[in-house]
Amino acid sequence: MRSVLRFRMSPADARYGGGLVDGARLLALFGDAATELCIRLDGDEGLLKAYEQIELFAPTRVGDWVEVEAELEKSGATSRTFRFEARRVIAARPDVSASAADVLEPAVVLCRARGTCVVPKDHQRIRRAPR
Repeated sequence: MRSVLRFRMSPADARYGGGLVDGARLLALFGDAATELCIRLDGDEGLLKAYEQIELFAPTRVGDWVEVEAELEKSGATSRTFRFEARRVIAARPDVSASAADVLEPAVVLCRARGTCVVPKDHQRIRRAPR
């Protein structure tokens, strides 16, 4: 079972000079993707317990289109472990013009991580088998 979300990084996402987006923004997007999967599995948003093995590979900038993927790796009685990947699929090209952008094929991997969510048993309303 997996979730794929796509976002455009806006000026509100910029944290540093040059329109650089904080890597923590990608982790927040991973959390959104994990929440979707918990809802699909259990009918509840669950609670993020921990991230591990976080690796940042490339910078993210304002104007970039980022695709975030979460995939269920393991499902226990209350825990759900996910694999995450964020990729830049479209890059802004302010050097060309204010509205120029390039579709990237292949996409550029920005970040990978693993994370665990917990859905307490008394909050599990659906409990579907992972697909």
